[in-house]
Amino acid sequence: MTSTRPYLIRAIYEWCVDNGLTPHIAVAVDETVRVPREYVRDGKIVLNISADATSALRMGNEFIEFKARFGGVARDIVIPVGRAAAVFARENGQGMVFPDEAVDDEAAAPAPADGLPPSPSIHLVQTAKPGGDAGEDNASGAPPPPDNAPPPPKNKGPALKRIK
Repeated sequence: MTSTRPYLIRAIYEWCVDNGLTPHIAVAVDETVRVPREYVRDGKIVLNISADATSALRMGNEFIEFKARFGGVARDIVIPVGRAAAVFARENGQGMVFPDEAVDDEAAAPAPADGLPPSPSIHLVQTAKPGGDAGEDNASGAPPPPDNAPPPPKNKGPALKRIK
């Protein structure tokens, strides 16, 4: 059977576009991923995949391909679908986190002795505070800092939390 990952990526992308949100994709970078290496941090990169930020976007079952500008220079981006770690809306963090490829390989292993396939699971991660401003993310679930606490660091980028 084909993987559900490319279909889910396209679905979340379309949901973002339909709701006026900015779709982003988090990628676990390895030698199969073609992205500007100077923007990779800790083996990961987060890319804006909106129509305003890309051209010639193609989201196939094997690869996500597009052209994007980095520092004013157009680059060809090629991401194997299996390296997509998450797809989400920048404004509220809603989207989907995907398991590592190693976990996917375990799911493709032979069925257990009882003959039943492993049960699939999907977890929704809500990063915006209920009833709060969409721009005020609290992905960690920690209580808000006291009023006298220093402000959080800027340019930290989106945060994703994997729940197993």
